[in-house]
Amino acid sequence: MLRRFVAAIALIWSSASLALAEVEIQEITTPGGITAWLVEDHSIPFTALELVFRGGTSLDQPGKRGATNLMMGLLEEGAGDRDARAYARRLEELAASISYDASDDELSISAQFLTENRDEVLPLLADTIHRPRFDQDALDRVRAQVISGLQSDQNDPNELASAALSLGAHGDHPYGSDGSGTVDSVSALTRDDIIAAHQGGLAMDRLYVGAVGDITPEDLAVLLDTLLADLPETGALMPDDAPVNISGGVTVVDFDTPQSVALFGHEGIMRDDPDFFAAFILNHIMGGGGFSSRLMQEVREKRGLTYGINTFLVPKDHAALYLGSVATGNDRMAETVEVVRGIWTDLAENGVTQEELNAAKTYLTGAYPLRFDGNAPIARIMVGMQVTGLPVDYIATRNDKINAVTLDEVNAVARRLLQPEKLHFYIAGRPEGLETTN
Repeated sequence: MLRRFVAAIALIWSSASLALAEVEIQEITTPGGITAWLVEDHSIPFTALELVFRGGTSLDQPGKRGATNLMMGLLEEGAGDRDARAYARRLEELAASISYDASDDELSISAQFLTENRDEVLPLLADTIHRPRFDQDALDRVRAQVISGLQSDQNDPNELASAALSLGAHGDHPYGSDGSGTVDSVSALTRDDIIAAHQGGLAMDRLYVGAVGDITPEDLAVLLDTLLADLPETGALMPDDAPVNISGGVTVVDFDTPQSVALFGHEGIMRDDPDFFAAFILNHIMGGGGFSSRLMQEVREKRGLTYGINTFLVPKDHAALYLGSVATGNDRMAETVEVVRGIWTDLAENGVTQEELNAAKTYLTGAYPLRFDGNAPIARIMVGMQVTGLPVDYIATRNDKINAVTLDEVNAVARRLLQPEKLHFYIAGRPEGLETTN
């Protein structure tokens, strides 16, 4: 059975790059009222199902930081009549995969199964959603794993810089702290806290569904109504929008290491902003385009200050940031900061060139089809489209939207988005010539 599953996966990857024209999304509504997006593909007897619940670890209640993350880690640790070992053994027998993830804004459940085993996998998936055991021994085991990770983070300069940025930008909002919690908060969580997180996080009013593979709309409707009908109608209240309290300066987190790590940035742009595509292209030119980006050319190629530097848009549900990251020797970080500030200012004032815009469009439109490299990635993309409010035809029209952006639009968004006076560097290490400024 496992060999058949591996063979099916191999077939999926060998035919990976579906032409965008072949990604035909059907929007269905089940008799029970569940909306789902489906891409039928009967060439392989295999289906990927993606369930996303909006809210994520930001739903943690005061004093219970880490409860949602711990709850998601426990869903695969036994459900229904099976403990963790029996549950994992049965999934292996059916050559099925079910995984769980938690982020700031989303909880996701991903299932992949062969058509011949669908009816046997469905009850296992239903048990994790509706009847997780949350056995005390499993809770203690997973809690210990989470705490070990949190303790390890205290010796990771990347995590230290990230924690400083999150707290500095968002303060007491859930975005301001690690969704995994702290050693103290996770240690204090009880089984009742985990049950409450489960009831608050998995609810119908925040559900998005994507399915790709060997399943008809009729069969998917039956599957979803059977799988999800007993979920609570409403979950925990969503958090308020988060502040973005970033002003220009430097924050140094003292850490004994020969190489400092920096995260830098300021307020960003939301995904539903009309200028988002222009900002997306701008970011590629600034630091998202690998060796062709301005930052890589100036910081690495011309000056040799680092092996790599990049930037990225971070549009979350309740706030948006525009960030970058770089690592370099303690004796070179001050110069790196100065160069980055200069490039930030230059792009804000003078914009990009037509040549840069043309190259960015060529790359971004050419690379897009490579994302569609299998049933599971396509299912995740479809759910992401739903969560961000994109239309069903977005996949077919996305490259047209990229190509339609003009030089004037990119340079207008550069003047609006890039704020050199607010650019802040959160540095973990012992950078020479730099200290916390505010």
